[in-house]
Amino acid sequence: QVQLVESGGALVQAGGSLRLSCAASGRIFSSYAMGWLRQAPGKEREFVAAISRSGGTTDYADSVKGRCTISRDNAKNTIYLQMNSLKPEDTAVYYCAARVSGSPFRAYVHPDEYTYWGQGTQVTVSS
Repeated sequence: QVQLVESGGALVQAGGSLRLSCAASGRIFSSYAMGWLRQAPGKEREFVAAISRSGGTTDYADSVKGRCTISRDNAKNTIYLQMNSLKPEDTAVYYCAARVSGSPFRAYVHPDEYTYWGQGTQVTVSS
């Protein structure tokens, strides 16, 4: 069983920055491919960013590319999402997700590819 706990969500003005964190427990953290996904009210859950088990591969949704950076610290069993130049359309609940199988070099972009999910953290961007 893998437990994921997100933190760092907040109310921020457009143009501001936030850093989300996700702490993982359970099996060996370095064996998880990790991702951030989000869900806005009335919309489906969508991919934001992903990082491979090795940390050497990352991928981003076009909507956040150039504004967000995903990273991982295997010593702390934690991943991060640095978000800059935030826009009102970034408002959503942000979820951390883990996949415990697959290639160590692949970043996974589809919500269905993830096995474990956190409870989410709310990000609200005011205009």
